[in-house]
Amino acid sequence: MVIKWIQKLHLKRGVLHKQLGISQEKKIPVSLLNKIIAAKPGDMITNPSKLGKKRIKVTRVLEKRANLAKNLKNIKN
Repeated sequence: MVIKWIQKLHLKRGVLHKQLGISQEKKIPVSLLNKIIAAKPGDMITNPSKLGKKRIKVTRVLEKRANLAKNLKNIKN
């Protein structure tokens, strides 16, 4: 029997997309997630992709969301 633990987490869907200013139809680049995780809280980073050059202030919550998104990308179905 497969344990579906991820469904029991009450995640707020689309919050990271909204915070980064990326539409939900597009995927968040892994390079942007790595940039957010590497930055310290309070730093300003830019999104250099074709999705728009937007300056983003890194907060601790944003860092946690980016880390979770990066880890969930590695889960195999």
